[in-house]
Amino acid sequence: MSTIKLIYQCMFGPRLYKVYGDGRAEGLYEPGHLERWGDQIISIVCFFWNVGLYASPIIATVMYRKGYMLWDGALTIGKCVTGVGIVLAFSYFVRGLGRASAPQYIQFLRTLDEAKKNLNKSSKRALSQYDFDFDGWPVEFKWNDVGGEEKKQRQFIERPSFRRTTLDLLFAAPCSLITYIVANTFGLKLMYPGSMTVWNYMFFPVLLQGRSKLITENEGDRYKLFTRDGNEIDTMFIDRRKKHPHGDVLVICSEGNAGFYEIGIMATPIETGYSVLGWNHPGFAGSTGRPFPPQELNAVDCVMQFAIHSLGFLPENIVLFGWSIGGFPTSWAAMNYPDVKGVILDATFDDVMPLAITRMPNVLEPIIRRTIREYMNLNNAEQLLKYPGPIRIIRRTEDDVICTEDNKIASNRGNNLLVKILKYRYPIIMDDSSLMYVYEWLSSDVLQQTRLWDKLEVDDELCSSTILSYITEHSNSFPMRLGDGFSEKMKAQMALFLASKYLTDFRAGHCTPLPNNLFTLPWDITSNMT
Repeated sequence: MSTIKLIYQCMFGPRLYKVYGDGRAEGLYEPGHLERWGDQIISIVCFFWNVGLYASPIIATVMYRKGYMLWDGALTIGKCVTGVGIVLAFSYFVRGLGRASAPQYIQFLRTLDEAKKNLNKSSKRALSQYDFDFDGWPVEFKWNDVGGEEKKQRQFIERPSFRRTTLDLLFAAPCSLITYIVANTFGLKLMYPGSMTVWNYMFFPVLLQGRSKLITENEGDRYKLFTRDGNEIDTMFIDRRKKHPHGDVLVICSEGNAGFYEIGIMATPIETGYSVLGWNHPGFAGSTGRPFPPQELNAVDCVMQFAIHSLGFLPENIVLFGWSIGGFPTSWAAMNYPDVKGVILDATFDDVMPLAITRMPNVLEPIIRRTIREYMNLNNAEQLLKYPGPIRIIRRTEDDVICTEDNKIASNRGNNLLVKILKYRYPIIMDDSSLMYVYEWLSSDVLQQTRLWDKLEVDDELCSSTILSYITEHSNSFPMRLGDGFSEKMKAQMALFLASKYLTDFRAGHCTPLPNNLFTLPWDITSNMT
């Protein structure tokens, strides 16, 4: 490799952070003085460039008030851009010189080139010895690697559409423009703060440490997936097959709106002994894109295809685990992959609309409603109703994030999610009378729940045998006609029994890590029939 070509490759090569040894012992890569200086200048310029883009309206206003004319302003900006460009070009050159004189970086560059030319088990193993900018990582799975995926249809819950005249559309145009601006500026950032550049920058050292722990302590493998809409998704796989009794079951983890797989919910199923696959939302950490619903759903779809066709897990051995806003891609995946083993939803909601409205000024409610339905329609309950398998909802009793009223468990939107599922699956049992007891049970503490349980004389064995008898005679498909001829008391008993099987309470706030003993597979009445 010629010196000039080597320096050029080093100038624009990925930034190297860590080098792992054969024993997976971690060690920070220490760049030389030239490389460090060049990296610092490039990082500072990129940071202020991003800030400048966001602040450009303010900057333009200030320049106008200072008396700058259009031509003068253009000349000033042109001089600034030219000066910054010269500094940036020199910084890249200095960084290239520094890297070209570092044997460790040269070896990394050769390993990366080999992996890009021929990615196999050997080159993958060699590449996994390094942690570096993920945009330089080669793609290992594409959404269309599986034959027939281009033609395969997916289910989507569409928002209601109304027929409008040309005049209606004309009058609605200003409002449509406002909602577009809101969604594509601060709206998306408020809903997914983890996608902000500043947020990713601040959390980078923590994410690097968390990723290193997954690799060194849990033998994790990092993969890059390429989605239908062109995004690159950063994933981490922990393989426990043949290593643990639960290892044949894969748990796919979907994080919250400020969560990353490096420091997120993967820890709980890992400690419980399952194989685990975590992924970052579009725009989070190493993943590209923006977390609008279409990109979110294309991402989780690609993750599911990767788990099934590349990692080799059957759908019936996959558990979907979503925390908070991660319930949206989780419920969509459940709807489109109905054969999965089960769904676990922790601290999530039925519909994001009520939560968004309660956190914004009343005067903005019409805009918020339209923005949510047009661009960020996270409708977990509607999607889950189309999933026929086992579901467990974990409700955090001190969770203020998904409550519409502070310190009031009755306003937890997890309650609404549970009720909607039960009403759809058991419509005869869940009549107005029995739902009254369910709402009372959901609004009570443990002692009050026990009293209500005893008052109605709920018998677990009787309720279980009743459901089993119905399934044996009819089927286990939903909605069930279970409840014909039941007394009001029997319906109330069955309603509380079913609510207790679908819902698990956890006395904690929204962000407290889920303890291992609460991570159990959802209740499946048919398992007692085998």
